[in-house]
Amino acid sequence: MGDFHPPVEEYLETILELEESGVPAMRARLVERLGVSAPAVSETVARLEREGYLHLDEARVIRLSDSGRDYATAVMRRHRLAERLLTDVLGVPWAEVHEEACRLEHAISPRLEAYLVERLGDPGTCPHGNPIPGSAHPAKDEQLTALADVRAGGAAVIRRIDEELEAHPDHMHMLESNHLLPGQELQVSGVSASGVTVTVNGAEVSVTDAVAAKVYVAA
Repeated sequence: MGDFHPPVEEYLETILELEESGVPAMRARLVERLGVSAPAVSETVARLEREGYLHLDEARVIRLSDSGRDYATAVMRRHRLAERLLTDVLGVPWAEVHEEACRLEHAISPRLEAYLVERLGDPGTCPHGNPIPGSAHPAKDEQLTALADVRAGGAAVIRRIDEELEAHPDHMHMLESNHLLPGQELQVSGVSASGVTVTVNGAEVSVTDAVAAKVYVAA
C-alpha cells in the first residue's frame, strides 16, 4: 500500500467517507474536511494520483482506483473498530471517540486488528451506526433518509451519524446529551426553516438543519 504518513491515509479515508455520504469528492471538499490549505490539498492529490491511488475525472471529481479504495477501506475499518474499542471496552464518551480513533487508526497493525475483531465480536457498525467494512455481521440494508427530510408528525429511528458531523464535538455532545443516538426512536413534532423539533422520550429537542441533514434515520 505504500509507506504513507497518517495525514495521507486521512486523505484516502476522507475521499471514501465523502463517497459514502453521496458527496462528490472535490478538492475543495478536502480543504473543508481536513482543514488544510488548497495548495496542500492539490499537492497531495497530485502525489496520490502519481502513485496510482486515484485520478480526477472530466468533472474534476476525485475517483479512487482499486488500490486506493482497498487502502481507504482498510483505514476506515481500523478507525471504526477503534471507535468500538474506545466505547465498548474503555468507556470513552460516545461524543469523543471519533477524534481519539483518528489517532489510533494509524497505529493498528493487521495482527492487532485481528485481536480487536475477536475481542469486540466482529461488530457490524461503529458506535455512530456507520458500517464497518469487512464485518461478517453487516447491518441490515434499509432505505435511510436525513432527519431534515422527515415531515412533521413522522416517526423515525436513528440509524447512523455522518462522519462529517462526528468531527464537530459540540454537535456530538448535543446529540448524546439529548439521547439522539443510533437505535433511538423519535417523533418529528415540528419543521421550520432553521431545523426540526423532535420528541424523544417525552421531551422536545430542537435540532438545527445543518445537524438534522447529517443524522440518518429509518422513517
